[in-house]
Amino acid sequence: MAMFMPLAQAVSENLKNGDSAAFEGFTHLIPTAAAHEAIRQGFRDLTLIRMTPDLIYDQMIGMGMVRKMVFSYVGNPGVGLLRRARDAIENGYPRDLEIEEHSHAGMANAYEAGAAGLPFAAFRGYLGAELARVTPTIKSVTCPFTGEVLAAVPALRPDVSFIHAQKADRKGNVLVEGIVGVQKEAVLAAKRAVVTVEEVVDDFDDLHPNLCVLPSWTITAIAVVPGGAHPSYAHGHYVRDNAAYVAWDEIAADRERFAAWMQENVIEATPEDFAGRVKHLRKAA
Repeated sequence: MAMFMPLAQAVSENLKNGDSAAFEGFTHLIPTAAAHEAIRQGFRDLTLIRMTPDLIYDQMIGMGMVRKMVFSYVGNPGVGLLRRARDAIENGYPRDLEIEEHSHAGMANAYEAGAAGLPFAAFRGYLGAELARVTPTIKSVTCPFTGEVLAAVPALRPDVSFIHAQKADRKGNVLVEGIVGVQKEAVLAAKRAVVTVEEVVDDFDDLHPNLCVLPSWTITAIAVVPGGAHPSYAHGHYVRDNAAYVAWDEIAADRERFAAWMQENVIEATPEDFAGRVKHLRKAA
C-alpha cells in the first residue's frame, strides 16, 4: 500500500547503493525531481535502466553515481548528444561506465516480462541487426510449436522504479494521463516503486483518453512535487521547457561548468524549487 511522504524520505528509504533503478518517462513525465534528490543524497554504483536516457541520466553519470546503464537510446532529445555520458563511455570520466544497449522493442518487451513475473521475453526483433555482437544479453530461442527463431532478452526487474504522474488520490492510487510510455510496466516489474505527483485529489474526475491508473498496492511511496517533471512536461499542468534542453548541451560540454551548474541547481536546490521553475510554462499548458 502506497505511503505519502516527503521526497527525501521516499528516496532514502527506497534507493540503495548498488541498486538497479529505473527513472522512467518517455519525453513526458520524466521524474526529474526524484533523480535530483538521488543526486543530492549521493548514491553510488547504480545500474540505471531506461529506454531513453536524457538529461537526468547525463547528470547522474556526470556525478559519478552510475556503474552501468541499460538503455535503447541515449541523447538530448531534439538537440544531440549526452555529453557527460559520452565522456564516461569514451574517457572513463568521472568513472568507467558499462553499457548494455537494446532496441526500443527489446526494452519494452523486457519490462513487460518483468511485470508478468517471467524470466525473459521472446519477440520478433533484431532481424538483420548486429546489436547481439556487442550485447551478450540478446539471445535467440526456437518456438517449440512452429520452429520459428525468435529474439530473447532477460526480464527487467529493477530494485526500484521512479515515475512522475499528474495525480494521486487520497487512497494512494496514481493517475497517469497523456503519453504513457513504459511507466506502468516499470512499476509492476520493480521490487519498489516511488511516484512523484503534481497534486493529490479526492477522486479522478474529468478523465481524458490515453490514461493509466496504478492501484495503490503497486506503489511503495508517493511524494507530492509540483513541477517535478521539469524540464519535460506534465500533460494538463505545464509544457516542455525546450530552452532548458538546448541550454544543457552547452552546460554539459564542459566538465567544470557542469560541476558548477549541478552544485547550484541540484545539490543546493530543494524540491520546492521545481514549482517556481514551471510558472511560465503552466500558462502555456
